[in-house]
Amino acid sequence: QVQLVESGGGLVQSGGSLRLSCAASTRTFSSYAMGWFRQAPGKEREFVAAINLSGYSTYYTTSVKGRFTISRDNAKNTVYLRMNSLKPEDTAVYYCVADKVLSRVTGTPDYWGQGTQVTVSS
Repeated sequence: QVQLVESGGGLVQSGGSLRLSCAASTRTFSSYAMGWFRQAPGKEREFVAAINLSGYSTYYTTSVKGRFTISRDNAKNTVYLRMNSLKPEDTAVYYCVADKVLSRVTGTPDYWGQGTQVTVSS
C-alpha cells in the first residue's frame, strides 16, 4: 500500500508559477512510476504528466508541454510538478498518482493522493 500526500497548491495569478510536491509513504519508492492528474470543475479527470522509475523519462499531456516539468527525488520519496506560465484553464484539483507499471500511470494508476487545489486567476 502506498500513501500519497500532495502539497503546494494555492491561488496564483495568470502567468505565475507553482510547484506541487507529493510525498510517498513507501520503502520502495524507486520501484513506482509516478504521475499527476487533474480535475477541473465540471470536467473529467485528466492525465497531466508522468515520470519513470529513474526519472530520466517524462511524459506530458499536450496542453502543458513546455510549461510544466515533472521530476522526482528517490532519496526523499517525493515527486514534483513545476508549473510555469499558468493559465486560468489550469485551475483544477491536482492529484498525485503511483503505479508499478508506467503505462498504467497515464491511465488507471493504482494509488491516488487526496488532491491539492490550484486556482489561477485572470
